[in-house]
Amino acid sequence: MRIAMVSEHASPLAVLGGADAGGQNVHVAALSLALADRGHQVEVYTRREDPAIAERVELGPDVDVIHVPAGPPEPIPKDELLPHMPAFGQWLGSRWAASPPQVVHAHFWMSGLACRPARQLADFPYAQTFHALGVIKRRHQGRNDTSPPERLRIETGLALAADAVIATATDEVTELLALGARAETLHVVPCGVDQFPGTTADDRWWTDGHQRILSLGRLVERKGVDTVIAALAELPTAELVIAGGPVTGFDDDHEVRRLRAEADRLGLTDRVRLVGPVSRAELPGLLRSADVVACTPWYEPFGIVPLEAMACGRPVVGSAVGGLLDTVVDGVTGLLVPPRDPAALSTALATLLADPALRQRLGQAGSARVAAKYTWPKVAAATEQIYRRIAAPVAAGKVS
Repeated sequence: MRIAMVSEHASPLAVLGGADAGGQNVHVAALSLALADRGHQVEVYTRREDPAIAERVELGPDVDVIHVPAGPPEPIPKDELLPHMPAFGQWLGSRWAASPPQVVHAHFWMSGLACRPARQLADFPYAQTFHALGVIKRRHQGRNDTSPPERLRIETGLALAADAVIATATDEVTELLALGARAETLHVVPCGVDQFPGTTADDRWWTDGHQRILSLGRLVERKGVDTVIAALAELPTAELVIAGGPVTGFDDDHEVRRLRAEADRLGLTDRVRLVGPVSRAELPGLLRSADVVACTPWYEPFGIVPLEAMACGRPVVGSAVGGLLDTVVDGVTGLLVPPRDPAALSTALATLLADPALRQRLGQAGSARVAAKYTWPKVAAATEQIYRRIAAPVAAGKVS
């Protein structure tokens, strides 16, 4: 099949760590490559942010990234991209008018919005993955939600118009049904994860011999890293390594300064270390150097970090929200706690840090769960089945 991925702000070529670069970038890149391994040709369409970059850049065999001219060729925060989506969609439609893809998969709500004008110029089946729903973001962030006010209305329309809506977690299906999405179009396909074979722990990150808790991911308030810092105050034998954050201007970043101030306020400066962004090559060694990985967001549409920890055989203590309710099996691959609850988190962490056999058992179960359910080949195969289902009616119509 000729497959088009539309990922308007999350380029698979992006350096991870910035405010708008995270799990979606990894998901689009890995899914595209895994689909190519299954014999498909994939093009990923993302907004041009650099005038010097080529229109077409090869990501891997049979996977190309196409840079779409929509708005100024410079970085723009994703919440300010809405005015440029009509131009993005018109460009797609003009490009596809003579020979449309056999299926288009939009990632994030603005990518789906761009597909609207494109569908007026070209005939193609369309799948939508939201990665995050505005109604959930608004519920948890309230006035701090910087999304355009039109987002909730647009997402409702997209959920109704898509030939398939591919949710990454069962919790999202409940939200989509509440928006009025048609049940027959809803599917659940999780994100995948690399299995990181044959990598050992890397002790460069800390050397003083404390038991190590690791927090990994983008440094934004909703990730709940401050909850882990607060829990650490009740764990005198442990240290906390916080990995993630912007590639440039790290020390001046608002969230970095806020977390350092919180550690200082609690007298934990000597046991909290913010190490900055970590490359994909360094990631397995860092994960395997931890005794426990803490993933404590307020909300989480899916969350790749728990799977990465499980793939490395490490137990997870996670918030009982969103995608973590699917990936982390409480008492089997890790422990689930309420979000924003330092007391519950410190109790769960203390339980694991005090019991090496329990950590080992949960870590082994997590690794087995990843191998059984969350590898990219399995995710690609499940996604391909949905593509074929929605592409079949279009193909039949063309034959007649």
